[in-house]
Amino acid sequence: MLHLGLVSAILAGKSFEEVINFASTHQFKCVEVMCWPRGIDDHRRYAGVTHIDIDKVDDEAEKIQDLLTQKNMYISSLGYYPNPLDPNLENAQVYIGHIKKQIKAAAKLNIPVITTFVGRDHTKSIEYNLDRFGEVWADIVKLAEQEDIKIGIENCPMLFTRDEWPGGKNLATSPAIWDEMFNRIPSSHLGLNYDPSHLIWMQMDEVHPIYDYGDKFFHVHLKDAKLYKDKLDKHGVLAYPLDYHLPKIPGLGDVRWRDFFSALTTVGYKGPVCIEVEDKAYEKSPEDILTAILTGRNYLNQFLA
Repeated sequence: MLHLGLVSAILAGKSFEEVINFASTHQFKCVEVMCWPRGIDDHRRYAGVTHIDIDKVDDEAEKIQDLLTQKNMYISSLGYYPNPLDPNLENAQVYIGHIKKQIKAAAKLNIPVITTFVGRDHTKSIEYNLDRFGEVWADIVKLAEQEDIKIGIENCPMLFTRDEWPGGKNLATSPAIWDEMFNRIPSSHLGLNYDPSHLIWMQMDEVHPIYDYGDKFFHVHLKDAKLYKDKLDKHGVLAYPLDYHLPKIPGLGDVRWRDFFSALTTVGYKGPVCIEVEDKAYEKSPEDILTAILTGRNYLNQFLA
């Protein structure tokens, strides 16, 4: 029913073949494969990872498909998370261009979903950014419709560092904003890549949106978050969010995983659920990273096996 996978970004030092071999060996069904453009220097954590070079898909498609068939695996989505609403229009055009390549590459590889951010000008209002969203994304969604590829927008605010303050660099943060987005671009090809951890640190209900937007769930991230009430009391909600919370592997934070999976199955979601590791406690060595993935898998198997 639900296919447990992993997000390849945490395995940046491994090749595509190594990622698939690891996932297959450890009983995963799928992988969200990162496809950032090569040659672009992005120092943001977990960014800039390229396990499939979509500029070479025509030459490598058969090799990719053969490996997946051999290992009985599939790619849940092609992942690329830039800021298409960057106020630097030159940068924005680069990001938009690669998202369009991402859509076409997914079609060539028979991958039904791409995952990304809608972006945001972090210095401007929500209303301004919704208008920009309508202008920029209508054309992207039209291409996705033509290629029959679904776009899963992650609900991460991208509000963690000083350069992302005060508004964050991804607009799609809340049900109220999703409503506006889906009203402005009412397409069956535009939906969500849902990550419950972000609702935890924003002090929102992480389960209820599943019941309201289940038909818009195209992909799911399994990441946890721990909110420290004493730190929140000291810093307040207007502080940098990492001052009062930390991303954790599944089972070590505050996500109500039993209720989460109950909701997913109740609404009939039958897609990929992919472990995303951004837990610094498990990043001191390559061995720690693999331990994080497998510890998350072991915890989640009680809901999936």
